[in-house]
Amino acid sequence: MSESEGAVRLGSAVIDTDDPAGLAAFYAALLGWPVHRQEETWICLTGPGGLEIAFQFSIGHRPPTWPDPDVPQQLHLDFYVQDLPAAVERALDLGARTAGVPDDEQVVILVDPSGHPFCLCLAPERRQIP
Repeated sequence: MSESEGAVRLGSAVIDTDDPAGLAAFYAALLGWPVHRQEETWICLTGPGGLEIAFQFSIGHRPPTWPDPDVPQQLHLDFYVQDLPAAVERALDLGARTAGVPDDEQVVILVDPSGHPFCLCLAPERRQIP
């Protein structure tokens, strides 16, 4: 089905934050994606195939407290990596922090500088499936 026939495709994932520039810088460094568009309250990164992640200023932003349900996680992003320990170390160096939940050999859950959980996942082609 073509777009003209009503097909839907993802335009971008938008993440609310009280610091769009800081959060965009974190993900730009983590992913190696360039800033595509920058306004005072909106910054958009563009990756392979035109994928976009945008960061939008939100007045009164309350970071998720997940796994505590007081303020739910709201969203999370999964990123595939070839070397999980190296990717985790790099994310932590960039300002991520551990989520305080159990990790495994294929997925590590971290929290970005604005409090949103995200997962670093061993790329599917690297996984050992029992």
